[in-house]
Amino acid sequence: MTLHSDTVAREVRRRRTFAIISHPDAGKSTMTEALALHARMISEAGAVHGKAGRKATVSDWMEMEKARGISVSSTALQFNYTASQSPTTPADDPDHPHVVNLVDTPGHADFSEDTYRVLTAVDAAVMLIDAAKGLEPQTLKLFQVCRHRGIPVITVVNKWDRPGRTPLELIDEISERIGLTPTPLFVPVGIAGDFRGLLDRRTGEYVRFSRTAGGAKIAPEEILDADAAAAREGDEWASALEESELLSEMGQDHDQEMFLAGQTSPMIFTSAMLNFGVRQLLEALVELAPAPAGRLDVDDNLRDVTEPFSAVVFKVQAGMDASHRDRLAYMRIVSGEFERGMVVTHAQTGKPFATKYAQAVFGRDRSTVDTAYPGDVVGLVNAMALAPGDTLFDAPRVQFPPIPSFAPEHFATLRANSAGKYKQFRKAMDQLDSEGVVQVLRNDTRGDASPVLAAVGPMQFEVVTARMKSEFGVDTTIEPLGYSLARRTDEGSRAELDRQRGVEVFTRTDGAILALFSDKWRLAYVEKELPDLTLEPLVATAD
Repeated sequence: MTLHSDTVAREVRRRRTFAIISHPDAGKSTMTEALALHARMISEAGAVHGKAGRKATVSDWMEMEKARGISVSSTALQFNYTASQSPTTPADDPDHPHVVNLVDTPGHADFSEDTYRVLTAVDAAVMLIDAAKGLEPQTLKLFQVCRHRGIPVITVVNKWDRPGRTPLELIDEISERIGLTPTPLFVPVGIAGDFRGLLDRRTGEYVRFSRTAGGAKIAPEEILDADAAAAREGDEWASALEESELLSEMGQDHDQEMFLAGQTSPMIFTSAMLNFGVRQLLEALVELAPAPAGRLDVDDNLRDVTEPFSAVVFKVQAGMDASHRDRLAYMRIVSGEFERGMVVTHAQTGKPFATKYAQAVFGRDRSTVDTAYPGDVVGLVNAMALAPGDTLFDAPRVQFPPIPSFAPEHFATLRANSAGKYKQFRKAMDQLDSEGVVQVLRNDTRGDASPVLAAVGPMQFEVVTARMKSEFGVDTTIEPLGYSLARRTDEGSRAELDRQRGVEVFTRTDGAILALFSDKWRLAYVEKELPDLTLEPLVATAD
């Protein structure tokens, strides 16, 4: 191994790259804030919008996000974290702390496809569930993506400061519904709604929390031994001990190999709003989550992390800064060392690509990135040629598999209200298409003046119309179409499908030919009557 690869290998061992997956309103943005607070990235936590008197979370920047208290876009936060010393976790070297990359994701179900792209860029996931609601549809959908991609999952039960279910109820639900065995690292002391602290199952100690005003600061912790905990909490401590012993009897203690294999999930109980249990989550991430690993290319050859630079673009975003009107491509570094200014090759075109403007981005905050390593996320400014799924590399050549698209479920036409704005309309449509905000479909019948937009959720259409107006000055009208599902087809099937009632065929920008159907019964009829036609489900579906 060369001196350079030694450096890369050392940097890789320090890194942890993860995303948080959850159903809307489970507290993902608040948890992101709490993690940033514990990492000393910010001095005071905000909260999700919609709660009077609270700030916007720094990870949410679009006006729509601020107005509705949701996350629409993806951002990335990198911070150093030195683990505290405990019997199970030796203290980090303060001079070489862990480097944690948190890739924030859209929280709303309508933006599942964007979250799917983010999950191609991480090595672990935190599955955040509401203590009262348990597993919800969006969480289930995203967990299946993690399972498909072999991403290990840490389960976090949030909002334990509010009334909710019992720990054993939640554990049983996860085991029964998704076949993932939770292995709690901690058991809460106090029922949901009376969150006092955590029993550390590996040390037997009690971590007692104290509230701060509005939950804006890191919650003070007091570590007590078992006797002191029993004297302090009485029956609540005894109940926590009983639950811990029962879990051990059922074999639900942490096993690292089973966790990495996707069979078990370390579990932590938290209140992101009060900053209870957040440090414990960070400690678990740096101790248990895997370091970045190599990736298979399109020919199934492994690109090892110590090989020369390569990266995958997983997100393209414009309109983040109205004063600059720039376009940012997020890339996850797969191998080698990235140095700002290096000229790399864009695998899809074979053309050189200069990386002079490389930045770390979290919300509206930006900082220049001079060097980065596998697992890191870097934003490339004015990356007009890049699209999600593209590969950048330094020799030798490599190209990674493209990122599949979700099967769209909502379809609409979009047109400019003024014919004089057609040029701006086309430019805006091309940009939003290349970012992957929506899928754009065209055919000869409808022409370019009124393209068909395809989306996982209808809120994607709202993003399109809002950005058309704010960034390009184009007022548009969107009209829903009477289609509800799509199938991939081919040129040989196009003519016959176009003759069918309730069916229309389009070409997507990436060249895929899609047949849209009015409903599942129309699809079933065509499949039965014309079995020789090509009709294939899209690779990544929202089902």
